[in-house]
Amino acid sequence: MAPASSVTLTPAQARAIWLNAQRLVEPAPFGAGADATRAAVEHLGYVQIDTINVIERSHHHILFTRIPDYARADLEQAQSTDRSVFEYWTHALAYVPTRDYRYFMPAMRRVRTDPPASYAAIEPAEYRALLRRIREEGALSIRDIEDEVLEEKTHPWASRKPSKRLMRFGFYNGDLAIARRTGMLKAYDLADRHFGWETRPRPATDAQIAEYTLRRALTAQGLVSLDSICYGSLPLKAQVAPLIDRLVRRRELVPVQVQSFEKVVHWATPAALATAGDGTAPLVHILSPFDPLVIQRKRLEMLFGYVHRFEAYVPPPKRVLGYFALPVLVGDQVVAALDLKTDRANRRLLMQQWTWMVPERPDLKAAIEDALARFERFQLA
Repeated sequence: MAPASSVTLTPAQARAIWLNAQRLVEPAPFGAGADATRAAVEHLGYVQIDTINVIERSHHHILFTRIPDYARADLEQAQSTDRSVFEYWTHALAYVPTRDYRYFMPAMRRVRTDPPASYAAIEPAEYRALLRRIREEGALSIRDIEDEVLEEKTHPWASRKPSKRLMRFGFYNGDLAIARRTGMLKAYDLADRHFGWETRPRPATDAQIAEYTLRRALTAQGLVSLDSICYGSLPLKAQVAPLIDRLVRRRELVPVQVQSFEKVVHWATPAALATAGDGTAPLVHILSPFDPLVIQRKRLEMLFGYVHRFEAYVPPPKRVLGYFALPVLVGDQVVAALDLKTDRANRRLLMQQWTWMVPERPDLKAAIEDALARFERFQLA
């Protein structure tokens, strides 16, 4: 079968495909409740976790963007009761669908057999003692353990407790899973007990991981490039590229060029291309800087013409958008960036800085203020 002919899209058509894939073109695409949380994580592939809480943490924020009735307890239920999501590393620490656990098992095995330098000094006897204590007592957090000897911090976010390194080693090698989370305090349990496994899933092969990575990107991005597929996993390019070629020959993928950006080759399924003409309703979304639509900065700039700056670690005099600026999406345009802060003591949302990316209009400002009111209620719930 001859390969599919290349298609040329305008940036607006490319945006329509991406926004549809990100489920940002309808008000409540996943419904409500814990099952909506599971469905959202499964569709997006991962939801990034972040420690900064100047406003609500990114994982809750990302879910709220797509689930207007989202409650923090929904994610707690999905993780700790339903066990339909779990935490692990993608390009960052994230919530991942439990159905995809097997694709992360090879990475866990590598941590066990060839530990990073930070875990090389772990004493096997101490690690076995930690596992034994968790087996006997149930899930434990770092606050449940009193270390006899503390150590100097090597990083501002590090712990002085050696036990934290043991817990993290168990987490990354797959012996332990995060059974529950209270803010950023994590309780670790034996993975087999947490998931209720008598037999563990079969680890995915390298070829299966490449297929999974491509499939995940096609679902969540609609229009993909090799960089966007392998974001955070660039070594996978060598395995993903032949898969793309095979799917193009089968006409399951179509090569795409985006006008003005022809040097970057894209691909999409015929079904995704059919959404290129969909009109984008003028919904207003106040996005997390770690939202899947925002995190790939070069792709965001190419398709939306918006350069996002994450300035939490930039000295104040050099900031442009503000400490924790949030892009505001209206329809298919990023029209503003808002630097917000939650004043929890006085129960209000503070506007630190409002930066317009387009000429200010009264109707846009009113629509954003309506969205801010909803966002404030979520922040303070």
